[in-house]
Amino acid sequence: MVHLVYCDNAGKKGERVLDKIMDGTKTMVIRGAAGRKIPHSRVFEGETLFFLEKGTTQICAKATVTSVHNYVKLSEEEITNILDENQPKLNLSEKQKDRWHKKCLCLVEFGHVEAITPLEFDKQSNMDDWLIIEKIEDVVVGTSIPYNYEKSRF
Repeated sequence: MVHLVYCDNAGKKGERVLDKIMDGTKTMVIRGAAGRKIPHSRVFEGETLFFLEKGTTQICAKATVTSVHNYVKLSEEEITNILDENQPKLNLSEKQKDRWHKKCLCLVEFGHVEAITPLEFDKQSNMDDWLIIEKIEDVVVGTSIPYNYEKSRF
């Protein structure tokens, strides 16, 4: 499987998530919720992450998953400790720390980041901010297929 990861674009230049990924100051992405939600338990070492900045249609970078940590039913203290311990890799702003202070967390570390020739993303109305697909061409203009959540079910 490959994964399409939406990156927040809030903040000043240099604070955008994709900028941090490309300059190497962010080597881990996080997703969290009150309960298990994609990509929790559905992303694995060796798989490929493709990155897209929210508000754009350009898939412009990729990386390889090097490790994954899934957590459930975390206490407030455990959440804080996990975020603090991984902050050098996550490089989260205070606002992002608040956003991801959730009882279920999925931390995905990656390496071998590279810019790619931009691919035009064929956004469909039913898509989340993390997509699990067979191949990136499934969501690229000209080769896309209708997206369903078959690959994303628990």
